[in-house]
Amino acid sequence: MPFLVHLAESGLSKRTIQNHVDNMWLLGGEIIRDVNEEPRLRKGSAEQLVRNVIHEDGGPLIHNGWEDEQRSFDATCRKFHRFLTQSQR
Repeated sequence: MPFLVHLAESGLSKRTIQNHVDNMWLLGGEIIRDVNEEPRLRKGSAEQLVRNVIHEDGGPLIHNGWEDEQRSFDATCRKFHRFLTQSQR
């Protein structure tokens, strides 16, 4: 939630913010897919699950996604990664 508030306060257009929100939903779906495919992941914290799939280069590959969707998704994941990294300081 703090990331979404940060986006809302950043001066981005409503459309851009909505794209980031949609991509965050997609990230959650990809993490849920991973957890369902690998039950051992359930033992980790939600924060660790997120940190394992996002990084400075983007996020996980989208199942059944198009190249332009992947680019948008990766941009959101990079932005989210920077937010998490800066929040720790």
